[in-house]
Amino acid sequence: MAGIEKDPSPAYATEASSTTQKDGFVADFINGFRPHPVHAAASQKRRAAAEGGTYDIEQAAINVAESPLSRKLKGRHLQMIAIGGSIGTGLFVGSGKALATGGPASLLIAFGLIGGMLYCVVHALGELAVLFPIAGSFSAYSTRFLDPAWGFAMGWNYALQWLIVLPLEIVAASITIDYWHSSVNKAVWVTIFWVLIVIINLFGVKGYGEAEFVFSIIKVVAVIGFIILGIILDVGGGPNGDYIGGRHWHDPGAFHSGFKGLCSVFVTAAFAFAGTELVGLAAAETANPRKSLPTAVKQVFWRIFLFYIVSLTLVGLLVPYNEPRLLSGKSSADASASPFVIAIENASIEALPSIMNVVIMIAVLSVGNSSVYGSSRTLAALADQGQAPRILGYIDRRGRPMVGIALSALLGLLGYLAASDKQGEAFGWMLAISGLSSIFTWGSVCLAHIRFRRGWAKQGHSLDELAYRSQPGVFGSWCGFILNCLVLIAQFWVAVWPIGEDPDVEVFFSIYLTVPVVLAFYIPYKIIYKTPFVRSATMDLTTGRRELDLDALLAEERRERAAWPAWKKM
Repeated sequence: MAGIEKDPSPAYATEASSTTQKDGFVADFINGFRPHPVHAAASQKRRAAAEGGTYDIEQAAINVAESPLSRKLKGRHLQMIAIGGSIGTGLFVGSGKALATGGPASLLIAFGLIGGMLYCVVHALGELAVLFPIAGSFSAYSTRFLDPAWGFAMGWNYALQWLIVLPLEIVAASITIDYWHSSVNKAVWVTIFWVLIVIINLFGVKGYGEAEFVFSIIKVVAVIGFIILGIILDVGGGPNGDYIGGRHWHDPGAFHSGFKGLCSVFVTAAFAFAGTELVGLAAAETANPRKSLPTAVKQVFWRIFLFYIVSLTLVGLLVPYNEPRLLSGKSSADASASPFVIAIENASIEALPSIMNVVIMIAVLSVGNSSVYGSSRTLAALADQGQAPRILGYIDRRGRPMVGIALSALLGLLGYLAASDKQGEAFGWMLAISGLSSIFTWGSVCLAHIRFRRGWAKQGHSLDELAYRSQPGVFGSWCGFILNCLVLIAQFWVAVWPIGEDPDVEVFFSIYLTVPVVLAFYIPYKIIYKTPFVRSATMDLTTGRRELDLDALLAEERRERAAWPAWKKM
């Protein structure tokens, strides 16, 4: 069994390229794509015991703990990923359809419940990721603390989600251009956006971090600006001087389609929050996860409250749920169906709707950028654990999972279907595959945290040994797990008996396709490899663990906080 890693910045994090001789820009560029020395040296043992019909959990844990991914993310990158990383079309555009389906009260209840559940998920993930900052953390934690077969299913579920999202977002970005009635062929815009996203990811994790830092700042400023504008418009400070107040909560009303309308909003809320968990995935490529990850995790609460709950409260006040334009969008990125844009247009404010559309386009590009990052890292982790072809685990000298990035970029070319007559049908089914993926990921993180805490206590450890503790604790993880299960049940009800329609097989699978896909990965793997459920008394709690001098670290943090200015302490 591998020993405990005592150095929070392990040797393998050093960029191999910095030790190679510089023979010029071109030679250095080409050499950067060669295998990382650590990856090349470990290539023979990255098979994770798939021989003989068994699965070696310990070897899988060693492989992901020794991943030579670059550790160039800084604290500011992680904080902005946490604050603005998942703010995208789900909030800016998808909330419009949710408002039309369930009404303003359902919108707030659904987003509030999903947001509360995400708060518990991210804190559970933060505790695990600080102690075990390993690559591909979501599937690795399920493999390590639950069941290797479930980890396999969750890894491929998460990878497929992001692989499918890239072409969807590229097409969505090209559709945002239609807001200005552009005559340029969509294939041209697809090419521009595809090249931009691929180039960003070729700069490695630092390129991803810097791009997300800029994208997130723009999105955060836009949402804060809308909140200020929304308050002014609601109290009658707009150009037309019309006082709105809570008028739309009375006419047409707070709820639409009753309890089923509320249940229908859950998937939109889950889609809007998708990507929040990337902060845990990025921890493996952070120089000091013990310091930067807890800070980033704590930012999630403010994002959920300020950027979602407050902004959607104002959306529900400014736009009635029977507004026809809410359902007029051609896609999930059509700004004409955005309640944010509609609210500004209703106030007769010039230029701002176009500015909001630019923000929506940036949000789309941000999600596309994250999709390449998320899928490539997850595929590399699956390969390291022997749950995907070994070639997908290829890491180059700059710490980039190049084969995973190349596969994601290749599938991104499906974006050219935007110029096809079948684009609606093709992308409808692609979206169905990833529709409930996040629910499974979040539920698995909560359950893995519950099982980890059980094993931690059973093997004689105390909570005082943890470098970072989840604020809601095991209780929060149970709440998060149960809420995820309830969302799956609610969506099953809506899928079988959709609002205003008769039961239909095609409608069912368009909503619930993720479930049979996950089972199709889990059941055959379970049967073939006969993987055991991980017992708390025997689970591996040492491989890849960061053993830190907590007393010294806490004393240093107290000294730092004592030197903070008054505004920061507050």
